[in-house]
Formats: sequence, structure tokens, C-alpha cells
Amino acid sequence: MAHNTDQNSDNIIIIPFRDLEPETLEQLIQEFVTRDGCDWDQTGCSLEDKVRQVVQQLHSGRVQIVFDLISETANLVSTT
Repeated sequence: MAHNTDQNSDNIIIIPFRDLEPETLEQLIQEFVTRDGCDWDQTGCSLEDKVRQVVQQLHSGRVQIVFDLISETANLVSTT
């Protein structure tokens, strides 16, 4: 689900998810999981289910939030 980044680490800031307001975090995750335009209901997984999965991945450390200073965009990336 999340993508590794090979970009220059000088341009990337890791954002601890706990530093975000819960509503902001949820909006960020929703925006990320809907980027590809997937209709989650047709996959047997609701948007809420997918958001919960990403939150679990954040808590477990398998995913982190990064902010790219050049493109000024936030992304969720795999830590593995």
C-alpha cells in the first residue's frame, strides 16, 4: 500500500503521526488511500476499514508520514 521513497533525504521531513490532530491524520490517510480512485466498497473493504489498516501500520511502525519540501506534499511510506 505505501511506497518506499528513494528521494534525497535532505528534502524529506518525517512527521510523527502522533504530532497531528486526529482529524488531520484521518484526512491525510483518506486522501492517500483514495489517490488511485479505488472504490473500496467494491473491493470488500470500506474506506473506514482501509483508514483503520493504515492507522495500525502507523502504530506498528511499518508506515511513516513524510513531507517532501520540494513538492510540498505529504506521503505515507513503508519503513521496510
